[in-house]
Amino acid sequence: MIGDGWNDEPAAGRPGPAEPPPQGVRRVAVVTGSRADFGLLRPVMLAIHAHPELELAVIAAGAHLIAPAETFRDVKTTFAVADAVPMQIAGKTGRVEDAHALGRGVGRFARAFDRLRPDWVLVLGDRIEAFAAASAASVGGWALAHVHGGDRAEGIADEAMRGAITKLSHLHLAATATSADRLLRMGERPEHVHAVGSPAADGLAAIPPLDDAAFDELGRPTAVLLMHPVGRPVELEEAAAASILEGLAGERILALHPNFDPGREGILRAILAAGVPARTHLPRDRFVGLLRRLADRTGGAPGALVGNSSAALIEGAILRVPAVDIGPRQAGRERGPNAVHAEGERPEAVRAAVARARGLELREGDHPYGDGGAGPRIAALLARTNPHDPALLRKRNAY
Repeated sequence: MIGDGWNDEPAAGRPGPAEPPPQGVRRVAVVTGSRADFGLLRPVMLAIHAHPELELAVIAAGAHLIAPAETFRDVKTTFAVADAVPMQIAGKTGRVEDAHALGRGVGRFARAFDRLRPDWVLVLGDRIEAFAAASAASVGGWALAHVHGGDRAEGIADEAMRGAITKLSHLHLAATATSADRLLRMGERPEHVHAVGSPAADGLAAIPPLDDAAFDELGRPTAVLLMHPVGRPVELEEAAAASILEGLAGERILALHPNFDPGREGILRAILAAGVPARTHLPRDRFVGLLRRLADRTGGAPGALVGNSSAALIEGAILRVPAVDIGPRQAGRERGPNAVHAEGERPEAVRAAVARARGLELREGDHPYGDGGAGPRIAALLARTNPHDPALLRKRNAY
C-alpha cells in the first residue's frame, strides 16, 4: 500500500490538522466516490504519487462506503486514505435521498479540505460525490481540477451535474478533443483546458485476459449485463431489466449489480428473478480481464457487454469488445465502432443488437480516448499550473 493508512475506527476519532507537505511540493486531494470512478482515477493517483513535486491525499466517499459492496476496501488496498466522507445511507435511494446525500457531502468535504489543506482538489465525471466535492472546493477557495469534463451522457442528472462541475472548476482535463472543444464553447479559458486522454486507457495493455480458472469461476459468460437505473420508478426499471434478460436467453449471462442510483432495486429484483449468476462488484483488473475474454475471437464468436454503462463505450472501445448500448443513459457520449444501440428494450431488439455487435469489424486503436498516458499528463499539469494564481481562481467566461 502507498503511504500509511488513515485509521477510520470510530473510537480513534478524527486526526487533527494535516502536516503541510514539504516545501515546493503541492498536495493533491483526489476524491473517489464509486467503484467506477476509482478504476479511472487509479492511474492518475499513481502518477501523482510518483511525481516528485506532488503529494497524494486520497478521499474515499459516497458509494464506496455503502454496504454490502464497501468498495472502500479496494481503495485501501493500494492507497492510504486520508479521509472518508459518508453521504448516502444504505437502503435509501431516490432523487430526494440523493439531494440529502449531496448536502451531507458538501459539509463533510469542506471539513476534510479544511483539515488536509490541499493545493488542488481533483474530481472525475458527473456523480453526486464529485459534485459535492466540487461545490465545497469552489465555495471554500480551493483550486479544482476536473477529469472527463465536456463529455455528454444523459444519465439521471448526470449531464447537468457534469456541466455544473465544469463551471465550478479551474483546470479542465478532458478525455477527448471533442470534449475539450465543448469546454471552450462553454466559455472556459483556453489556457485552462487540456485534452489529456481518458485515464480509462492507462494501463489496459498490461492487464491480461482472465485465465481459464478465473473465467470458469464466473461461469464463462458469453454476455455480461451491466445495467444502471435511469431514474424511472422501481417497477419500470424491473420490467426493463427483465425484458433485456429475456432478450439474452440462450446466452451464458453474468450480471453485475447496478450502481446506487434511484431505481437500482428494480434491476436487482429482475436479476434475482431470472436466476442468472450475479456479482456485486469486480475489482478493476478482474473486470478488464473479463472484457478481454469477451473480446477474444479465437474460439469463434466473441462475447458481448450489454447494458448502459460508460465502460462499454470507453474501455469497451479501447479493448474492442462488442457492446450493446440500451436506452438513453449514455445519449450523446462519444463512442467507437464497437457499440450498437438497441432500438428499445424489447427482447427481440436486444437479440438483434447483440447479433449486430458480434458482426462488427473492430480495428486496434479505433477510438477517441487517447494513447494511455493520461495519468502522467494530468500529474504534470497539476505540478506546473499554479493553484494559487488569482487568474486561475477567479472564474470568468471567455465568451
